[in-house]
Amino acid sequence: MSLVVRDIYSGYFRDVNVLRGVSLEVCEGSITAVLGPNGSGKSTLLKTIYGYLKPSSGKILLDSHDITGMKTHDLLRMGLAYVAQESGIFPHLTVEENLKTGLWILRKEKHIVRERLEEIYNRFEILSEKRNVKAGFLSGGQQRLLQIAKALLTKPRIILMDEPSSGLSPKVLDEVYGIITKLRDEGKTILLVEQNVRKALEVADAINVIELGQTKFSGTKREFEERLEEIIGIWGFKAAGLQHGKG
Repeated sequence: MSLVVRDIYSGYFRDVNVLRGVSLEVCEGSITAVLGPNGSGKSTLLKTIYGYLKPSSGKILLDSHDITGMKTHDLLRMGLAYVAQESGIFPHLTVEENLKTGLWILRKEKHIVRERLEEIYNRFEILSEKRNVKAGFLSGGQQRLLQIAKALLTKPRIILMDEPSSGLSPKVLDEVYGIITKLRDEGKTILLVEQNVRKALEVADAINVIELGQTKFSGTKREFEERLEEIIGIWGFKAAGLQHGKG
């Protein structure tokens, strides 16, 4: 399953576009990272793809099918999932109750719900141990795992991830990125928005850079590293989490 974005213009207010002609292609079974400075439109891109925002022009194609402006529940059924930068969990519900909210489209298929939950508990042992604990009492890293677990419940083929490194300790960050890499190795396709350039470069197969709502670079990780100084520009190596001249 491939995802193609063609010349998208989109924003939060009428006639005010945050994205101004962004294009990218996400190949099946790969991790594609979208990088760029704060306010460049990275999160807006994911929200537009997933139907939270309706683009003013341009097209979004899923396996050559036009999905531009489709409702999120229809996209979910088509194999897309979205892990937001915001928590995306209900703190007053238990871990299991939160997971069940991710299975609402299968709520009438109780045997499938039970099977999916057990699959998640086998994958994420800590969530199994804390299935009856309210999500608000989980650590930040455990809440991020719960977000990812909810996304996996519908067995998506493409996962959109917004800033998975946000607020995590280095140890938990390594764990989360280990999961992301494993998902790719299992055949999942991942579009990853990230501020932590160094961590994204460790796992990404392709890189897209957005600056001021426009595509500044699109290519392989090697091509990005070869043109690093030129691409980063005023963004700055320090802000990008890189040392000068190093990937």
